[in-house]
Amino acid sequence: MTAPAPERAAPRWGYGTNGLTDLRLDDALGLLADLGYDGVGLTLDHMHLDPLAPDLAARTREVARALDRHRLAVTVETGGRYVLDPRRKHGPSLLDPDPDARALRIRLLVRAVQVAADLGAHAVHCFSGVTPDGTDPDRAWKRLAAALTPVLEAADSAGVPLAIEPEPGHLLATLADFHRLRRELGSPEGLGLTLDIGHCQCLEPLSAADCVRAAAPWLRHVQVEDMRRGVHEHLPFGEGEIDFPPVLDALAATGYRGLTVVELPRHSHAGPQLAAQSLDFLRSVTRPAPRGGTS
Repeated sequence: MTAPAPERAAPRWGYGTNGLTDLRLDDALGLLADLGYDGVGLTLDHMHLDPLAPDLAARTREVARALDRHRLAVTVETGGRYVLDPRRKHGPSLLDPDPDARALRIRLLVRAVQVAADLGAHAVHCFSGVTPDGTDPDRAWKRLAAALTPVLEAADSAGVPLAIEPEPGHLLATLADFHRLRRELGSPEGLGLTLDIGHCQCLEPLSAADCVRAAAPWLRHVQVEDMRRGVHEHLPFGEGEIDFPPVLDALAATGYRGLTVVELPRHSHAGPQLAAQSLDFLRSVTRPAPRGGTS
């Protein structure tokens, strides 16, 4: 017997704070609420919610109150470029040859899980990191699986889905790589997927809409921006090559009810304007839900 198709879900739009780094977090949240966003992708970093600060618990409570006041949902993202090492972008990673260095990233992700739980976030995001020079690929995959195991345990205990993102240039770069990691870990139920629509355009063999359909069973978080084939550059909508109506229609058809977060980390200089323009664009290319459909 064929399983029934999931009920179509109306989109819930968010905007990433990594594209609003020139704003104080309270101002950024107020801006997004005023524009009509449903939520925010909150990157843990020194300029907004510093995961290494001694007052993290108190500050997290303040942020939770602000989110509630503005009626914004949240996902916690962990892509801060220099949050652990001021000289190495995204270093150390889960693939670092030094076990003590790997432990720093593991502790950061476990802390992010706790922050996500305290904020009522719908997911916590992470990525693998770049394979270090001279590292055998099979060893790298085993290292990644071992490093993620305590993070998955923390996420399961907290009841927060862990959503790993295929990132161009990283060990885990594609949907096929995501499934390899799942096999390495024994297909744990708690391991979900962050799907970046631009990354699909950049390097996946499938179309972005087909990527959404293929990813549907594991989809826990979605990021969105424009992009060109073969070029990993996050672009404002209309400056890339993505045909968005079929992509967003495919996403609605999956029944996904998490946030779809605009990801423009190199455009903070124009963050308020791009946040407004992005929401206008997304609304303009989204097919209205049928009457009687779910929200």
